[in-house]
This record gives sequence, C-alpha cells and structure tokens, in this order.
Amino acid sequence: MAMGVDQYGSAHRFDVLPNGGRIALEMKGADPLAVAQIRAHMKLIEHAFQAGDFSTPEFVHMREMPGTQVMSRNKALIRYTYADLPRGGEVRIATADSASLAAIREFLLAQRGDHRAGH
Repeated sequence: MAMGVDQYGSAHRFDVLPNGGRIALEMKGADPLAVAQIRAHMKLIEHAFQAGDFSTPEFVHMREMPGTQVMSRNKALIRYTYADLPRGGEVRIATADSASLAAIREFLLAQRGDHRAGH
C-alpha cells in the first residue's frame, strides 16, 4: 500500500556503500504504470528522508526503524539523491559523518532483513 505497487511483482534492494547506501525498487517485469508509481514513491521518499521524516518505513514495518532517530537528528549531514532505474528508481544516501554513517547502515540492514531483500 505504501509503495503503490505489488510487493511480489517488485524487488527491493538495500545496499550498504562506503559513504552510506542505496535503496532501489524495481518491477520484475514490464509494467509502465507500476514503474511510474515506483518513481513517484521513491521521489517522495527522497524528500521525506531529507526532511527527517521516516514515517513511511515506520508505517510499513509497524515500528520505528533502527537508525532513524540519528538520521532525523543529523538530516543536515546526510544527502539523499533520487535517480531513475530502468524499471523503477533509487535513492542514494551519502554522508561524511561517522555517526550518521553508522545509523544509515543500521537502517539499511534492518530494511534488508525485514524485506528479505538481497544486498
């Protein structure tokens, strides 16, 4: 419901990167409407996270996600960048701050585990 597409017809990735990470969401098959919905969703995620708002993952997981308190408090130290992917979109998360980096990793690993998503 939060993404606007069937979670079983799409694939999430939560990648930990040296300076932060990346959240990617793509459709498994060709579905232009679903791809457009994913892109709109991921753009909203970019803006919400930049504002320190992590209510969408909290709603999806029915709990406060690990790392989000620090990410919200340190929002000025973290950069979120949206980009289109062939069948969806991604949000890259980057920081040079060590506390923020640890929180980002904690958040991404919790997401990966809850979604049973690959790297």
